[in-house]
Amino acid sequence: MTHSPSDVLHIIGGGMAGSEAAWQAAQAGIPVVIHEMRPQVETFAHRTGNLAEMVCSNSFRSDDSEQNAVGLLHWEMRAAGGLIMQTADRHRLPAGGALAVDRDPFSEEVTATLRAHPLVTVEEGEISELPAEGHWIIATGPLTSGALAEAIRAETGAESLAFFDAIAPIVYADSIDMDTAWMQSRYDKGETEEEQKAYLNCPMTKDQYEAFIDALLAADKTEFHEGETAGYFDGCLPIEVMAERGRETLRHGPMKPVGLTNAHKPDEKAWAVVQLRRDNKLGTLYNIVGFQTKMKYGAQTEVFRMIPGLENASFARLGGIHRNTFLNSPTLLDGEMRLRSRPNIRFAGQITGVEGYVESAAMGLLAGRLAVAEITGKTLPPVPAETAMGALVTHITGGAEAKTFQPMNVNFGLFPPVEGLKGGRRGRKDRYKAYTDRAKSLWTDWLQSTVTGAEASPAE
Repeated sequence: MTHSPSDVLHIIGGGMAGSEAAWQAAQAGIPVVIHEMRPQVETFAHRTGNLAEMVCSNSFRSDDSEQNAVGLLHWEMRAAGGLIMQTADRHRLPAGGALAVDRDPFSEEVTATLRAHPLVTVEEGEISELPAEGHWIIATGPLTSGALAEAIRAETGAESLAFFDAIAPIVYADSIDMDTAWMQSRYDKGETEEEQKAYLNCPMTKDQYEAFIDALLAADKTEFHEGETAGYFDGCLPIEVMAERGRETLRHGPMKPVGLTNAHKPDEKAWAVVQLRRDNKLGTLYNIVGFQTKMKYGAQTEVFRMIPGLENASFARLGGIHRNTFLNSPTLLDGEMRLRSRPNIRFAGQITGVEGYVESAAMGLLAGRLAVAEITGKTLPPVPAETAMGALVTHITGGAEAKTFQPMNVNFGLFPPVEGLKGGRRGRKDRYKAYTDRAKSLWTDWLQSTVTGAEASPAE
């Protein structure tokens, strides 16, 4: 069978997302060209020219598909015939309930499988401009080349492409003690009640504040890597750096108590206040305002649980500051992951604002299937937001708040709640099982309703 050049799917980047997108398209009968700049153009993190090279950890994290959102994502990708999961399973290492992978044989097999596919071509060399025509997926990840990043920035606007994560911790709303915290915007600003109660406030006494500063200064921190300090110090100092500049700095910065009245104790004036802001439209996640940090993860959990109201906080993600190229996807991408200003281009993987190998590969899987449908003139039904895949793509293409958008791992806070289930820690096991049961059923139905993509059958 011969194919028209207009039927070819071009993919820039041969990492997890690009490799999975290529597999999904090729298995559906669409010719694919993977454009990979390595090994001609190297990055500081990669060691080889292999596709799907694991550059950081060798873990795909939890494989529990009943109680863990990333394990559920594993299940959904297996059900969709995903190359990344099939190959990871063949190179599995003992890791308890996690899926750890023997990284070199893993990437070697992904590379060999794709190069052997009759519909896949791998072209080495850098793409430095946004293509004007044809079907394209950009899956270049956090280490997008300077020239292509500049082309993306020129197309989308300087404010729409970040080169650093400056991530404040994100807390599950149902783990916050509302007997201590209260909802109020500073000075009750806003024309509607929702705006006037847009922030969640946690008050501190002077003694609590002083103990918090002591813990912050003493906590273990990760070191800055070369080149990491240039891009963010103007607007988002790590909180520990602010504390080092003076014990009162935070109290006059992100923790200032002015314009707020404690709804539980209106006669008591707080010495300092930690504010949290809603992080998604569902209202299930809140980020701690201004709390980007280089503290190590264990230290973050200890220090942040010193905040009144957050003693039992459960974190959807912890804070950090890292080099990472990513789009402000909620403003730039449509629901099918296409660049609104150039709909012949889709984005996939970490550059869209997902975090982690599995999430990147999952967005590649989805982008590949969406591209196949477009090339073949089909229309796929929307991916249910109640699935792990759907929760992620919904978040990055509009579910997240664009003003505070930062890269995110898959987590149950992104899922629409299951009605009638008990909140809090005690109800968590039943709640998570309900999330995963619902997702598996809906994902299976979605796969069966689509006529494109790799052969799909429910995972074991």
